[in-house]
Amino acid sequence: MGDLAVGARSGHDGPEEQPERPDGSATPATNDVTGSGSDSGDGGGGTKEQGEQEPKPKKPRSFWKELPLLIGIALVLALLIKTFLVQAFSIPSDSMQNTLQQGDRVLVDKLTPWFGSEPSRGEVVVFHDPDNWLAGEPTPNPNAVQTFLSKIGLMPSANEKDLIKRVIGVAGDTIECKGTGPLKVNGKALNEESYVYAGNTPCSVDDQGGQFKVTVPKGKIWVMGDHRQNSLDSRYHQQDDHQGFVPVGNVVGRAIVIAWPPTRWDTLPIPDTFDQNLSAAAPGALGLAGAVPLVLWRRRRLTAGNPRVSGRGTAG
Repeated sequence: MGDLAVGARSGHDGPEEQPERPDGSATPATNDVTGSGSDSGDGGGGTKEQGEQEPKPKKPRSFWKELPLLIGIALVLALLIKTFLVQAFSIPSDSMQNTLQQGDRVLVDKLTPWFGSEPSRGEVVVFHDPDNWLAGEPTPNPNAVQTFLSKIGLMPSANEKDLIKRVIGVAGDTIECKGTGPLKVNGKALNEESYVYAGNTPCSVDDQGGQFKVTVPKGKIWVMGDHRQNSLDSRYHQQDDHQGFVPVGNVVGRAIVIAWPPTRWDTLPIPDTFDQNLSAAAPGALGLAGAVPLVLWRRRRLTAGNPRVSGRGTAG
């Protein structure tokens, strides 16, 4: 027995004899736990070949490596939003009090003009200076960072050539101010108490433009500030090339929200006074109304002078 055990450990080629049990029976053979692939329970799948390794998962990029990409995407999105959707503007003066205060930041809708929408009466709009209205006004001098951020829309526009006023009349409207008011559009008085600065009169009594009667040409609008006695608006630029009117193409968009400061958060809806029917009569309708009496008068004369035509209008 001892010799056999030594032989097994030393690599003897012969079959190893199983030791006898005390009761004289042979020890049962054990199963081979590393059986061939055909014996596996998956019907022949077997184990992976020796040396084959599973692919290691990719190590995620660090935050600092992805940060420049995130910043780039954010800047592109901000530029697209500023160009096509919404842009912030800062209020530089008191001409729109109390609707807007100096230093307010407003968000301007730039999307709807892309679909052909034109300004409507009562809207507060931002527009490019049409005829050097801002001559003599102090010029902003932003630093390089402010200029860059304003260009991509992350800060209010630093463009000193933009103004903000309320649209009073559109193409075809006749607008009139006599005495202290009320202001009239196509002969109908506007009730402006809800937005005209407290203590102001709707019309200004002066000979520089406060008293006027104008008809808005096609493709133009007439604008006025809510602080009527502190606003150099369309009234005071009637001697300019555009005669005080603002070309629709100069309009950047409609101011829809006061976004800053938080204590001033509010929307900028169209006042109820503009809900009344202010439309001017169409020229075709006016022409027809004037032609009907003339045709009847002419027909009456022909009938009276022709004995062959009866009063019933049929040939005799």
